Amino acid sequence: MLLRYLPSMEQPATTIYAALGEQAFWRIARAFYARIDRDPFLRPMFPADLEEPIRNQAEFLIQYFGGPHDYSARKGHPRLRMRHMPYAIGVRERNAWLAHMEGALADAGIPEPHLSQMREYFGRTATFMINRDE
Repeated sequence: MLLRYLPSMEQPATTIYAALGEQAFWRIARAFYARIDRDPFLRPMFPADLEEPIRNQAEFLIQYFGGPHDYSARKGHPRLRMRHMPYAIGVRERNAWLAHMEGALADAGIPEPHLSQMREYFGRTATFMINRDE
């Protein structure tokens, strides 16, 4: 007997990238860096021109959440912790960064259930980036 699988038109997207589309990640990155640009505490950790960090973040998030691997093709393996090691990141920096990212998710209009999934990822990742004791 030959069995065939016919996908349903109502089948849910398999990745957050597929569900949200590429532009959602650019909106997140732009909203995040607009917040960073106004933050006197975190702003000194970033370069004067934020265009490259915006591109890096958007491409990384696209890749992480199931889209094309343009980030790795351009920059190599993400190595997030290593790339952030030159910056002193404690609990205060983590919390400020995470607040801006959560605000950016809201600014970008990320809907549920993707919002909760992304918030959980960003919370774990922000904690992983801590590299100094208070």
